[in-house]
Amino acid sequence: MESKKFDPAKLVKLNDPKRFTIMSPDLIWDTLHLSDPQVIVDIGAGTGFFSVPFSEKMKNGKVYACDISDVMLDWMKENLPADVKESVVPLKMEETKVPLPDDIADLVYMINLHHELDSAKDIIAECQRLLKKGDTLMIIDWKKEEMEDGPPLSIRVTEEDIRSDMHAGGFTKIIAHPVLPYHHFVVGEKS
Repeated sequence: MESKKFDPAKLVKLNDPKRFTIMSPDLIWDTLHLSDPQVIVDIGAGTGFFSVPFSEKMKNGKVYACDISDVMLDWMKENLPADVKESVVPLKMEETKVPLPDDIADLVYMINLHHELDSAKDIIAECQRLLKKGDTLMIIDWKKEEMEDGPPLSIRVTEEDIRSDMHAGGFTKIIAHPVLPYHHFVVGEKS
């Protein structure tokens, strides 16, 4: 059986400029309508592809760029642009545990990670723990459709799967934003 996890040896794909055209960080950020976030947690940050542009949108905040892969974290530490070295913090996490305090984050997000999860329940619970009340969990993942890019169709998830996992994890006001051509973009609020 093919592994659901992204192979860190292929990390160059994560920095492909084509990603900016199909998953614009500016479009994602603008769609979120965040009000001066101070702490953002990026779960499954990879090379920091989204951590860096999101940190540039914040006035004085921090993005904790969390990953289980030492390869990804080492790459990020060595390649972070100088102007974000203080605001993007690469952080080693376990499969379903992030070493940060409760109620710290204004936004927690996972991009192209949900399909890799063996069970979404534990990581959704961890997102719930990290978020402040009333703040946002964002999950973006490949649509379950045939297309040239992305993971095999057999391991992709539907928008309904994401919504259901968020609802089961206690999130409310779950909304899908149909603004990305190849990805589901779902947000929910910690109540």
